[in-house]
Amino acid sequence: MFDIGFTELLLIGVVALLVLGPDRLPGAVRTAGLWIGRIKRSFSAIKAEVEREIGADEIRRQLHNEQILDLEREMKAMKKTLDAPLSSITESKPASDAAPAADSSTAQDKPLQP
Repeated sequence: MFDIGFTELLLIGVVALLVLGPDRLPGAVRTAGLWIGRIKRSFSAIKAEVEREIGADEIRRQLHNEQILDLEREMKAMKKTLDAPLSSITESKPASDAAPAADSSTAQDKPLQP
């Protein structure tokens, strides 16, 4: 993450020893370690929560997409069931329309009898 080598850590340790002294340095290192541990744990908890939320959002999105697909399938099935009777009606309708037209043409061709 920070690319700190051994020489940099050694330099930080020497400066801390000079500034804090040998009596307070162990307590300061322990306190710094505790704070770093708390920060790492809180970051990992936040990361886990965000990943869980992202996963939950993804699951919600997938469920929503599946519901939409199911509704589309139901609509297609209903359309097929409704189209079948309509197609049979439209197929039989031109034949019935043609028959009266034929009757009317024959009626016009015949003279009226008194």
